[in-house]
Amino acid sequence: MSETIESTIQSQIDNHKILLYMKGSPQAPQCGFSAQTVQCLMQCGEQFAYVDILSNPEVRATLPKMANWPTFPQLYVDGELVGGCDIVTEMFDSGELQTLIKEAASESA
Repeated sequence: MSETIESTIQSQIDNHKILLYMKGSPQAPQCGFSAQTVQCLMQCGEQFAYVDILSNPEVRATLPKMANWPTFPQLYVDGELVGGCDIVTEMFDSGELQTLIKEAASESA
């Protein structure tokens, strides 16, 4: 079963230019770190996909091992792990996140 969930996760990452694994949804985040990360992404002005790990316990259990990143949220852009809340917030504050998100969004347009 874990091989199936790993392939599902990989498919999610591969099929979405901008993907956030988070607790809850962008409209109703279930933790402060997810809420802060969503705010940064929304201020970039581009569409992004998300997976609610609270309603997907297999993803919640498997992704940290796959990514070698223990916490959530986890932001992926162009198939690469960008990081969690602290990294996303720092990148947003420096303007780096906006550039990264705009470039990824323009590639898929």
